[in-house]
Amino acid sequence: MTSALKASALPLSLLRRGKVREVYEVDAHTLLLVASDRVSAFDVVLREPVAHKGAVLTQLSAFWFERLAAVISSHFLSADVDEIVARLPALESFRPMLTGRAMLVQRTTPVPFECVVRGYITGSAWAEYRRSGTLAGEPLAAGLVESARLEPPIFSPATKADVGHDENVTFRHVVDALGHARAEPLKQASLGLYEAGRAYAAPRGIIIADTKFEFGTTPDGRLIVIDEILTPDSSRFWPADHYAPGRGQPSFDKQPLRDYLAGLKQEGKWDGNAPPPPLPAEVVQATSERYLEAYRRLTGKPLATV
Repeated sequence: MTSALKASALPLSLLRRGKVREVYEVDAHTLLLVASDRVSAFDVVLREPVAHKGAVLTQLSAFWFERLAAVISSHFLSADVDEIVARLPALESFRPMLTGRAMLVQRTTPVPFECVVRGYITGSAWAEYRRSGTLAGEPLAAGLVESARLEPPIFSPATKADVGHDENVTFRHVVDALGHARAEPLKQASLGLYEAGRAYAAPRGIIIADTKFEFGTTPDGRLIVIDEILTPDSSRFWPADHYAPGRGQPSFDKQPLRDYLAGLKQEGKWDGNAPPPPLPAEVVQATSERYLEAYRRLTGKPLATV
């Protein structure tokens, strides 16, 4: 595996390039996802890649897809580079780039909502609650403090935004868009995945504060979970030994990077728009270490490709 990858370029048809991943068409039924080490903050993709980030996202997703298969099936087929190259011999020379960060998946029709589950009130949910006591316009219990545990966890869907932030919506909004027969399984699968993931992570010292899932439908109409799952990019992972309600929490993700950029914004040295400022090497390294530590805690072993 290369130490840091800004973008992949493979001899396959590129379906789309996201903030982090390139998605390639293998055939009518299969896609190849390649997670780069690109990182974004404040909706701006930064110049500097974060080493090993893409491998953490890929390998941790593969770990969860297999572990949580009893909750709901996924699009996951393989993250083994030998299997991938055996199926696609033209990629043999790209093996170092693909090792650890490539995943073969089943092609689906994506559901047009982010399926967010919140077990603690933080982020945009806390911002709205502080303003109006609501989440997506619906009242929550009075007297909550920042980072308070929500019991039971709340299914809090959001629209998918290609640019900018997703918008929190109500479950009723999803029902109106998809129909109850499709919306209810989305809700139950999301809550089931979150509860199973949270229960597994807790004794390993990680609180999964919230997370988002994406789902797709197969040609025969089955609902399966897709994209990535329970990673530091799709979730808020908090160290349990530092948790204290009533304030923001440290996290196993790009917090060092966000904190640095937030400081520049506060000092008037960056307006939050592209082009982004350069990042000090120590901030990039600290961010990489957060991702690697989350992987180690959850899987019980260091990232195999490091």
